[in-house]
Amino acid sequence: SLLGYRRIQIMHKTTLGRKPKKKIYHTVQELDRVMELQKKPAMILQLISVIQSQKSGVVLLRDLEKFVGFVDKWNHMAVIQKYPTVFRVSGGHGCRSPPAVTLTDKAKLIVSMEPDARAEMEPILVKNLRKLLMLSVDCRLPLKTVDSVANEMGLPSDFKNSLVLKYPQYFSLNEVNRTEYLHLENWDSSLAVTSREESAKRPPFPSTGRSRASRDGNFPGPFAFRIEFPSGFRPHLKYLEHLRRWQKMDFPSPYLNPRRLDIPDAKARKRAVAVLHELLSLTVEKRLTSDQVEAFRFELRLPTRLLLCLIKHHGIFYLTNKGVFSSVILKEGYDGSELVHKCPLL
Repeated sequence: SLLGYRRIQIMHKTTLGRKPKKKIYHTVQELDRVMELQKKPAMILQLISVIQSQKSGVVLLRDLEKFVGFVDKWNHMAVIQKYPTVFRVSGGHGCRSPPAVTLTDKAKLIVSMEPDARAEMEPILVKNLRKLLMLSVDCRLPLKTVDSVANEMGLPSDFKNSLVLKYPQYFSLNEVNRTEYLHLENWDSSLAVTSREESAKRPPFPSTGRSRASRDGNFPGPFAFRIEFPSGFRPHLKYLEHLRRWQKMDFPSPYLNPRRLDIPDAKARKRAVAVLHELLSLTVEKRLTSDQVEAFRFELRLPTRLLLCLIKHHGIFYLTNKGVFSSVILKEGYDGSELVHKCPLL
């Protein structure tokens, strides 16, 4: 499991009875802050959904507990009070009607724009769902696994009806061993291009013409990944030289069926990093919880020791226990705490 990784210390074998060295995982405050910033928006969106679920568009404050629970009720009450531009409270304080909450006109306007944003994103969502299935061994995934990342991929809550059944030329549903699977109907080679390859067409790192190790770990080339070391990490030359060789090493495409690959091979291990990179790239906010990543391990043929793989490549991925759940973040998706590319829905 990926849970509890923040306190992990990686032990390295030594000789002559010396005490093993310890490597501490370096934190990145800006990316930890990303998770902290998600808490209030998540409550705001939950409240909006609760209010929208009522025909009257109004929720009595005394009834809030049955929607969000006793403990969270007080947190949501604080959010209602803190954001008067989103929520309007009426009644109470001597009025005949009990206190109730509804959306402000400005909030209603923004909410009304959501259908247009979803319509604009539908072709992108269909493409990304097809790419996700193409990453799997048999171009199929358990429907419950896809459903577990539906929100993170921007898929509507009813994507089974609104997307899957709407596009029978791309998707089908079948039961395998009493489990409902989402199948890809047709392979499209034009989609078998990773976000890393798309970025490589516009090299962000100019070549210096020198072969020595780059201090930041970045190298030009079609098989290189973008590296962002944490501020407290000071790699030595031997490490950088090893990273240079790894960056230049070619490897099979994440969209190539991995059944034919020799897992212990170095190129297959680098391909696994590319699969994780692509999986996170398909999400709206370039991140997933650790449990969500683990759910894809079998179908995407991810490493058994997934946690160590992510820690080893800490210049590409970031692990954080901030927020409600532990998460894996694609570093290049963020500039500080800001998401680089925001879709219309977000």
